[in-house]
Amino acid sequence: MAKTSTNRVRGAASIKKRWKTGCFVYLLGTADRDRALTYVGWTLDLDRRLAQHNGGKGGARSTRGRTWTLLHVERFATRNEAMSREWYLKRDRPFRKLLAQKIVR
Repeated sequence: MAKTSTNRVRGAASIKKRWKTGCFVYLLGTADRDRALTYVGWTLDLDRRLAQHNGGKGGARSTRGRTWTLLHVERFATRNEAMSREWYLKRDRPFRKLLAQKIVR
């Protein structure tokens, strides 16, 4: 597995300055009524993908109508590695719950 880097940020504005190439696995969070929700995905362009989720255009149907915050990012050299890590994170509920607790309500 490729060496991963993590970066917790509130938005994706600074991402392009740090990482210009690669595949990214990301974890988004939002507060919904009395609970926090998370979403895991992978992309080649973090700025574009976050804008899609928050703009309701081209994003996953489960993310529409909410304002999402970028909670966690990992970079990989190949799509296969990124997709494998995405699969794992989607099933790692304790990790997602830990990050969701950091969402300001």
